[in-house]
Amino acid sequence: MTTIVTPTNNLTLPTDWHRLNPIWQAGEEDIQKGLPHTQLAPAWQLLLLGDGSPTRHLQLLTSEPIEVDVIDMSLIGMNSDNAPSLIQAIRGPRLRRQVWLCTPSGQRLGYATSWWEASHVDEFLQNRSLAIWVSLARIRTELYRDIKGIYCGYSAPLESGFDEVGPFWARHYLFWHHGQPLTLIYEVFSPYLTKYLGQQEGYKV
Repeated sequence: MTTIVTPTNNLTLPTDWHRLNPIWQAGEEDIQKGLPHTQLAPAWQLLLLGDGSPTRHLQLLTSEPIEVDVIDMSLIGMNSDNAPSLIQAIRGPRLRRQVWLCTPSGQRLGYATSWWEASHVDEFLQNRSLAIWVSLARIRTELYRDIKGIYCGYSAPLESGFDEVGPFWARHYLFWHHGQPLTLIYEVFSPYLTKYLGQQEGYKV
């Protein structure tokens, strides 16, 4: 079934998304070689720098299904939306999607914003309440997750949303499909995950 998205306001941009104010960031070279373990513990590096599905990783860590709370589906046209510069790789007009990744009890473990070519989003997100990984797996879409940046920083809205004190770790990446960029994704993970991944010095960058 195709879902029709109606802009919330035709005159102004919709609600902002939650980008970190970074105190530290790194690009592809550091991502490829990995970070010192004194800066980011090995378990956290597997989550942040690995190319697997974060939704699947969270499911395995918690032994619980991960639910998606969609908080924003906005048509943003050709606006750069204060996104990473790689948004230019996604053809416009664009649609922005924001979600919380939660346990069934409502514990928020992650936050993600993604940008899509608006005219093609229904082809890949046939049920927009599902995680991207689940949606694409159902239609057997072959993908390459190309991680481009990693950040450590602060966000007052995310402190409120996670009910956790920062700083937070985040990353952004492109999904490629058949040699073409499919979507740009920006993800932030909750410090609550130290319950599963352990405490480490990385949050004291």
